Amino acid sequence: MMKNLSLLLLLTAFVFAGFAQSSTSAFIKSTNDFMGNYVNEGMVNYAQIKKNFTEIEGLYRSVGAIDVSANNDIEKKAFYLNAYNIIVIYQVSKYYPLKSPMDQSGFFDRVKHKVAGDQLTLNELEIKKIVLKYKDPRIHFALACGAQSCPPLASFAYNPESLENQLDARTKKALNDPEFIVIDDDKGTVDISEIFKWYVKDFTSTGKTVMGFINQYRTNPVADNYVQGYYQYNWNLNEQ
Repeated sequence: MMKNLSLLLLLTAFVFAGFAQSSTSAFIKSTNDFMGNYVNEGMVNYAQIKKNFTEIEGLYRSVGAIDVSANNDIEKKAFYLNAYNIIVIYQVSKYYPLKSPMDQSGFFDRVKHKVAGDQLTLNELEIKKIVLKYKDPRIHFALACGAQSCPPLASFAYNPESLENQLDARTKKALNDPEFIVIDDDKGTVDISEIFKWYVKDFTSTGKTVMGFINQYRTNPVADNYVQGYYQYNWNLNEQ
């Protein structure tokens, strides 16, 4: 009897794990299709999403309903990255037209969303579920905050099978973009995003300087003697 019960519990655990994986896989596939349809070169077609609001609403509800307890760390990491981006798009689309996500009170720090069963603000999702958990500074180039100065939003979803390559590619894309890392060779200056100021501990956690982190992903490293500054963050909406 005990042997049969143990076998039943084991089978239940396998079924539960398989269901969790299929749920996150289905969400990632749907997110990938959605991003491909509405995101181009980092810009989002919010007007069209608003017209077909049930699409983003369905993805948003999936973010809350999915149970990730049986998923491994890399599956959770991919899920939470996609969840963040879907919530941003959902919230912008819900209140569209907006000139900026900052026009909606509490967009990042007060409005709660259901994320895999937890009630979280966007800031809590970013810090508690992603930044502190994974300590991976590349995530700052995968999360998009709905503003033009954010690293460009990808037109695909993040998936566990290729997540490392995707994060490397997004980081390299941003750090080699002359509008994201602004170099003036005549003046000997480099202006960088305020992201590097806000999350300086993330970029220097391995002992590198901020510029050391940037240069490891650049095709042409910034010269050591260039004077570093920050350009003003553009919070205007990243809309097509």
